[in-house]
Amino acid sequence: MSNQLDTLILMANQIAANNSHYGTEAEAAERVRNHLKKFWARSMKQQIIDYLQNDGSELSPLARQAIGDLDVRPGI
Repeated sequence: MSNQLDTLILMANQIAANNSHYGTEAEAAERVRNHLKKFWARSMKQQIIDYLQNDGSELSPLARQAIGDLDVRPGI
């Protein structure tokens, strides 16, 4: 795993932990997903999606849920 990917995993897990107490699990996942959509570059989102699809073992359950529904198509 690359240092950059390690950093993305750490960041995704931190964002998930910081949002885990907001409402239901689905609501918390939506908050995490919205954060990633707003503040992460498309390349960062693509890297973390690829990681989830190929392994994802180091992501928290909430981060996995949020990233699993993340879309990197233009305009989304």
